Amino acid sequence: MNGAKRPYVICHMVPSVDGRIVTSGWKLSPSTLAEYERTAQTFDADAWMIGRISMEPYAGKARVPARKVPQPIPRTDFIARRDAESYAIALDPSGKLTWKSSSIDEEHVITVLTEQVSDDYLAFLQSKGVSYLFGGKTDLNLKKVLEKLGKEFGIKKLLLEGGGKINGSFLAADLIDELSVLVAPIADGAIGTPSLFDSREGKGPTRHLKLVSFEKRKGDLLWLRYKLKR
Repeated sequence: MNGAKRPYVICHMVPSVDGRIVTSGWKLSPSTLAEYERTAQTFDADAWMIGRISMEPYAGKARVPARKVPQPIPRTDFIARRDAESYAIALDPSGKLTWKSSSIDEEHVITVLTEQVSDDYLAFLQSKGVSYLFGGKTDLNLKKVLEKLGKEFGIKKLLLEGGGKINGSFLAADLIDELSVLVAPIADGAIGTPSLFDSREGKGPTRHLKLVSFEKRKGDLLWLRYKLKR
């Protein structure tokens, strides 16, 4: 299916007809948002993943105390639990999310870091029972991250619901297996706001898709599903 022992990755998003994804000014109806969740549930995924900025409202705000012990904390993965029914995964390379809890609606939290984060922050995550994985020294190796998620937590199917840069990074690394978009009946028209995939300036990492299905949903949404051609 996807070669290496990593989760099957489905990028699931609600873009406008011109590919923009900042929905705050669109005045989407509650029924439209519910339709997004309903279609997401049909994939029966083990986990979902978003970036730091998108995760902030879910994480809450807590204080990261300074440690009273001088011993350094080794840069090894910390697994608080492996038996959750579902996982909420945050890409937070610099360690800025101040978690109030180790779960979001009973979904266990996993945060993905680089080795540049402080010992105080690692101690804070351990005290909260938040699992963390290291994805690299200064930058995240997304393939390595996915393989760890599969090995340590048994995650087989993951919904990628990131911003343009995160989605673009996965696209560039050829780590997306399926694309699911609920095209909103909105023409955004903005310039310079995030789009479905924002990988790099100039020529992007072009990927070819195969249409799997299309379906009209409530609220004039059009649900398109594609597989990535390998």
